[in-house]
Amino acid sequence: MAPGLEEYLILSALLFSIGLFGAITKRSAVVILICIEIMLVAVNIALVAFSRFITPVELTGQAFAVFVIVVAAAEVAVGLAIILTLYRQRHTIDTKKVDLLKW
Repeated sequence: MAPGLEEYLILSALLFSIGLFGAITKRSAVVILICIEIMLVAVNIALVAFSRFITPVELTGQAFAVFVIVVAAAEVAVGLAIILTLYRQRHTIDTKKVDLLKW
């Protein structure tokens, strides 16, 4: 028996919750970026699940998912560039120790 929409949405909510918890509680900037990526994967699962079960002929959910993947790739590139610059200047990626207003 194939899983229904509810199972996909539960999986999506669980992944989103794990990503949100990690993004709020972790201190490393790299781990925070990974948690944001987990949240975006959860959104993609929900988009594709809604598309499959509500309008199975149209591919709108899949198109939005591809758009989210492109935006996520750009976010990772910019985020890693910021982290590398931050590490070169401050020698740390700990978000609690970084205060850009103080030198």
